[in-house]
Amino acid sequence: IIFLYVLSGSVAGYISARLYKFCDAKAWKRNTIATAIALPGALMTVFLVLNIFLALVGAATSVSIFTIISVFLLWTCISTPLVFVGSYFGFRAERIQVPTKTNHIARFVPEQQWHSRFPWCSVIGGVLPFASVTVELFFIMSALWLHQYYYMMGFLLVVFIILGVTCVQISVVMTYVQLCGENHRWWWKSFFSCASAGFYLFLYSLWFLATKLELVGFLPIVVYFTYMLMISVAFGLFCGSIGLLSSFWFTRVIYGAVKVD
Repeated sequence: IIFLYVLSGSVAGYISARLYKFCDAKAWKRNTIATAIALPGALMTVFLVLNIFLALVGAATSVSIFTIISVFLLWTCISTPLVFVGSYFGFRAERIQVPTKTNHIARFVPEQQWHSRFPWCSVIGGVLPFASVTVELFFIMSALWLHQYYYMMGFLLVVFIILGVTCVQISVVMTYVQLCGENHRWWWKSFFSCASAGFYLFLYSLWFLATKLELVGFLPIVVYFTYMLMISVAFGLFCGSIGLLSSFWFTRVIYGAVKVD
């Protein structure tokens, strides 16, 4: 999984560069560096600090220094250069065009229904993406924390596809509701309407700890919450990215179909 994430750096660099260029931003170096180090750097820092505490108390779950160095080298020597490569091709590509003219003066947004306001739209939107993986999530959590075998890889691929399709549908529906309410500020709402599934995943980890695990001591609980927090953040970013990109595609399609006489 780590190796696949490292290889996806080129995809991250390309998509971030295309969106950054679409917004007419100029600091492309800052965008590329942020793409390369923001999430991996935060996860690596949390993992390193946690491992230092585990090593100081002599815990058996501490990771060896060679593993940490290997992960660090994968990040700096493979993932980061791939981000720059993807960003190079992204900025070299043509700017994404919109089918209609955009007014430079922001339009007044009328009073919205309660389900279209933040944070309620995020609270509602994240339920279905999380619900689509709940059953499979139980088996994954059992394999991670209860030392059980996980062998349903084919079913996991199906659930992964269902999760992606669910995020697309939820984001498109929520964006359409906002556009019907004459609300043009759909960007962040389309992201958080699916990214909130990561919050539900963290709540699920609390339930799993209270009902399925028997952790003794303060340190094992800290380790559990730290890893589940990182997993929840990564899961939320994945779902939110799908929601944002699908809403962006949806708005281009529907406004491209509008015929102005």
